[in-house]
Amino acid sequence: MIERNHLEVLRAVEAGGSLTAAAERLHLTQSALSHSIRKLEQQLGTPLWLREGRQLQLTQAGKYLLALANRLLPQFEHAELQIDQFARGQAGTLRIGMECHPCYQWLLKVVGPYLGHWPTVDVDVKQKFQFGGIGALFGHDIDLLVTPDPLHRPGLVFEPVFDYEQVLVVHSGHRLAHNDWISAQDLEPEILITYPVAVERLDVYTHLLLPANIRPVRHKTIETTDIMLQMVAAGRGVTALPRWLVQEYQQRMSIVPVQLGETGIGKQIFLGCRERDRNVDYLSAFMKLATEVRRDDIALDAGLTN
Repeated sequence: MIERNHLEVLRAVEAGGSLTAAAERLHLTQSALSHSIRKLEQQLGTPLWLREGRQLQLTQAGKYLLALANRLLPQFEHAELQIDQFARGQAGTLRIGMECHPCYQWLLKVVGPYLGHWPTVDVDVKQKFQFGGIGALFGHDIDLLVTPDPLHRPGLVFEPVFDYEQVLVVHSGHRLAHNDWISAQDLEPEILITYPVAVERLDVYTHLLLPANIRPVRHKTIETTDIMLQMVAAGRGVTALPRWLVQEYQQRMSIVPVQLGETGIGKQIFLGCRERDRNVDYLSAFMKLATEVRRDDIALDAGLTN
């Protein structure tokens, strides 16, 4: 009873916000789309939308089918893409999901040589996922996940790429700039700037602040690394980032890295993929190349020494 085109209608209406926008997305007339919706609701025996002025609001049944559409349609699209690639003898697109905001500089150093070795493969990078990074892998929204916090699940494999140290970043004239290391108490009067992710995924919280039951006086979120470090360099707050990334920005900004905690915070970056895709040539080639582009390579390219 439920067909793929029904799910595509639900997704298009939700994405477009109106029948007019959905009709454009689906390359249909508005009357044809309205007819399709009425026929679907008649078949199901229940309304999927309620009108509130010019807006369409999903009913409980509509929300259920939309969730189904968001799970199944990416898998259909991925399967069609793969079949098309097989038919044309091409590898197509390697879709990489990022759960590591500051890793783009490292990723660029992998993507450049990779594209040179695989001229028939495109690379697409995604940062926002409907169901999180792990869900995006299972749902075939992405093929690889870059993450510092792998969640090991049956059907997935994670390979460590490189080690790094998470450090506090302060202005060179900051009161903490010359400390050997930073305690949780040192951060209590500070404005802490982080990426807009959940607190339980921020190392400065999970490894330092939360165990001490301490919060900074203010917590601000900024999406881009450049703006975040501009704020720190201007004395508007402090942040926590990988040491190698801070060293690169020190070339042009008045910032200083300081160890977090008496023993420091050591981390790893992992690449995760679906286990059954592990031996796909163009995917395994990317993972192999990624293990060769490590923190030291980034530091050397920036003219730094450790």
